[in-house]
Amino acid sequence: MFKRGTVAVVAAGLVLAVGGCGGGADESTGASGKGSAKPAPTRPPSKALVKWVGDMCEVTTVLKTVREDSTAELEKIRAPKDPGPSADYLAASYLSRTPLPVEDTERDLERLDSSGVPSADRLRDAWLKKVKGVVSELDKVSPADAFEDAEGSASDVDELVQSLTSPKPSLTTLTKKDPRLASAHERAKQCAPGWEPGPDASTPKPDPSGPLPKAADGKNTGACADGECEVLVTSAVDITANGLSVHVTTADESVTFRTAGTVMQLGGQGGVAEFGDDLTVTVVAQNKDGAVLEFTTP
Repeated sequence: MFKRGTVAVVAAGLVLAVGGCGGGADESTGASGKGSAKPAPTRPPSKALVKWVGDMCEVTTVLKTVREDSTAELEKIRAPKDPGPSADYLAASYLSRTPLPVEDTERDLERLDSSGVPSADRLRDAWLKKVKGVVSELDKVSPADAFEDAEGSASDVDELVQSLTSPKPSLTTLTKKDPRLASAHERAKQCAPGWEPGPDASTPKPDPSGPLPKAADGKNTGACADGECEVLVTSAVDITANGLSVHVTTADESVTFRTAGTVMQLGGQGGVAEFGDDLTVTVVAQNKDGAVLEFTTP
């Protein structure tokens, strides 16, 4: 309610005299500072919401990287260097590796609980539906397709990958409409410009320029028969693990795996090769001398 000045009624002239220095009602209102209500400040977002928004930003960043990498790989397949790997070899490796980060994203979205913000939850559901659809189509692709039509099979997969853009409205759009999401977006480190996923700080990686770490089973590839081993590979070798025969070769900056219907080339330590439900191989460390490989069964 506005605060008025002192008013006296002069009976003879019925004149209203406003107390003060001649200021009218509008001036008095302005001086009081109570003429208009200030908007209530936005409550800080919960830690759970900041984490949720950060996870969504990470999904967006990871899939953007997948799209960019796919474009670069397709260019190499269309114009392979000579001397260098052939187009069908490059395509087979591309077809083997490309589904992996998309499948990881699908699992991450499935683990993402409700944010408590309906519009944000609808975005998460739309993302999951889109990613699941692409994973379903990628499951139909075999690396062997590359040996029939290298560029065509790679182009088909790239088209699927390029479809992995954010549903509408995007998270950025939602932050402009919801102060809670905007505040959480400002606090989440994954949403900062230029942020990129980094290695797990809790798991130190060997120095690629230093000596290779000791492998638990040395060069004894026979230890891999049950599908569980860690071996050192310094030259081309055939390894049978969990019933699957894998031909492994190493180069200065890559490790190549070849089975009856698959060719996969990984770019050094941290790479993961998955052979359906039978076998997973992780490059623990790799340099010019060879590689330490960990074989596991899913």
